[in-house]
Amino acid sequence: MSDIDIQRETWATRAGFILAAVGSAVGLGNIWRFPFQVGQEGGAAFLLAYLLFIVLVGFPAMLVEFVVGRHTELNPVGALRAVGGGTWTYVGWIFIATGFVVLSYYSVVAGWTVRYAFLGLQDGYLADAAEAEAQFVSLASGLDAIFFHALFMAVVIVIVALGIQQGIELAVRLMVPAIVVITLGMAAYAFTLEGAGEAYSYYLSPEWGLFLTEWQSILPAAAGQAFFTLSLGMGAMITYASYLGEDQNLAEDGAIIIGFDTGIAFIMGLVVFPILFTAGIDPADPGAGAIFVSLAAAFGDLALGWLVGFVFFTTVAIAALSSAISLMEVVVSYVIDERNVDRKIAASVVGAAMFVLGIPSAYDLVLLDLIDLFADQILLVLGGLLLMILVGWVLPDLAVDELSRGIGDLGALAPAWIWAVRIPVVVVLIVALALGILEYYEFLTGEFAEWIADQ
Repeated sequence: MSDIDIQRETWATRAGFILAAVGSAVGLGNIWRFPFQVGQEGGAAFLLAYLLFIVLVGFPAMLVEFVVGRHTELNPVGALRAVGGGTWTYVGWIFIATGFVVLSYYSVVAGWTVRYAFLGLQDGYLADAAEAEAQFVSLASGLDAIFFHALFMAVVIVIVALGIQQGIELAVRLMVPAIVVITLGMAAYAFTLEGAGEAYSYYLSPEWGLFLTEWQSILPAAAGQAFFTLSLGMGAMITYASYLGEDQNLAEDGAIIIGFDTGIAFIMGLVVFPILFTAGIDPADPGAGAIFVSLAAAFGDLALGWLVGFVFFTTVAIAALSSAISLMEVVVSYVIDERNVDRKIAASVVGAAMFVLGIPSAYDLVLLDLIDLFADQILLVLGGLLLMILVGWVLPDLAVDELSRGIGDLGALAPAWIWAVRIPVVVVLIVALALGILEYYEFLTGEFAEWIADQ
């Protein structure tokens, strides 16, 4: 090992690693995307499919990233070079590119959540949906969006620059418990709303006929959400596992992380749907408008809605921050490991570059969609797919040996895990990649082409 390998930082405690991984997974995908994807895909039918894929896809894939990270104790590029070498090294570069690109616009969206939290303390939220949409359009782009993008990115830079133990671990020890406590408190409040009964029926009582008529939509969406919500495919779990300094039980840690992540997503559904049903708003409204238009309009229609909205958007902002630091750490770890750059300088330069790349996303929503679809639907899935192929089909013995550290003889569980990676996980990712490429092509020839023509 080189000197920089020997001096590499580690987590101070096992709890620190678990909380950091939970914080990475619990972000906008959980608190924003999950409830409204449930709404789009028919409620409880999607919820059941999602829970199924968490077990079949999410858990096996998370263990793959864990074993690669801990075995190599390196960033994604160094890790793929060490275990695969040759062309496989470029898979590591896909992870670096994904983390870099995703955080550039993720910071813009996170900046919106900060802006909307302040909005509750200032003018409140507009109950009229049309006015709420106009307000969102005015706040989501331009100088206002760039300012909050810069503010959010600056906080991420500071936390990552402080290091693993004094920065990231300390931050998640504060943020993750806060997310859990506030989410539970909001769920208790939502239980008292008049629309709670109807909302729970929608969320928890599946219409079995939907599995027969809408399975082609529900199953890919549930599988994709299970993969994306756990921060897989972007190198975050490889990077976080690379800082493990002892032989921990990775399967047990993974189960705890997935339990927390899935639990918070589930509870957020218990928060969002009663609010929407009480305000008489369709839970199936998709996209950015789901949280910044529909839900904001619902807050405007509730008694003390300004306070509820402030608490909600503050929670979303905290969750976004806990995910953002993991995305920046993916790139910063590469700069430190491969270029021997001081952490504070690495975090500052990487953060500044991400801010600059994010300016177009803060300038126009169409440009944000352009970058988001490419990173989220193509880069992220492609990197994850190639890693699963490498570990499942090329390096299964190495993976099993690494996973057994801290566990002991895996017995029949070893081939079960490997075959889960080889078949269900790989197939799901191939389908998700094909659908993502098709969706991106349709966007380029549709909405983006119209935007270009109007410029």
